[in-house]
Amino acid sequence: EFTLSSFSRPMKRRQHKPRKEREPRSRRPPADGEHEGPRLAMWDLCQCDATKCTGRKLARFGLLKELRVNSKFHGIVLSPKGRKTLSPADREIIDVRGLCVVDCSWARLDDVPWGRLKLLPPNQRLLPLLIAANPINYGKPHKLSCAEALAAGLKIAGFDEAAERVLSKFGWGHSFFELNDELFDEYKEATNSDEIDAIQQRILKQWEEEREEEYDPYAGLDDSSDEGEEEEEEERLALMK
Repeated sequence: EFTLSSFSRPMKRRQHKPRKEREPRSRRPPADGEHEGPRLAMWDLCQCDATKCTGRKLARFGLLKELRVNSKFHGIVLSPKGRKTLSPADREIIDVRGLCVVDCSWARLDDVPWGRLKLLPPNQRLLPLLIAANPINYGKPHKLSCAEALAAGLKIAGFDEAAERVLSKFGWGHSFFELNDELFDEYKEATNSDEIDAIQQRILKQWEEEREEEYDPYAGLDDSSDEGEEEEEEERLALMK
């Protein structure tokens, strides 16, 4: 009598190999396109020319993440609606939760749906006085591109290498740091927003005084020239008598 068990092969006991422990994500080396440093993000409102958008270029290189309008972001957000100025005191929040910028046109700020952006109002920040180096607004104060704004925030917070990495993708990127070298040195010495505000107010006052001296039509003239003209006038009147 044959049974199925007569032809069945003895079952081999499967040996379970020990699973390799995964290395913590924070310790794994970054893959291609990833970058070391704080997380960077951008709300793209599609108001700018896509071919000239510095934020989208950074996204293509994997240096930042583009957010939808209804996406949440709990880090520091660079926004004209901020009530405090970015300072080195924001370093910890940027390091843990990241830095974000709102990509919009300077000419269309009123069209930005601020109410739909899910950000934390206490984490909105203004940038202090800085000079733009991008080709569109070169030499203009405050008119920074997205890449410049992110690099500035990183620089002030003490992430110098990350800031340089952001602007290394642009041929004019080094000019931004050169134009604002002295400003960055002063801002990084501050400890909070109030000190940053005091620094930029002092700098603005200094610039205004220098501008007045430069365009003063009477600069360089002294009283001696007036005295010489009076003497010449007296001599002319004496000859006429």
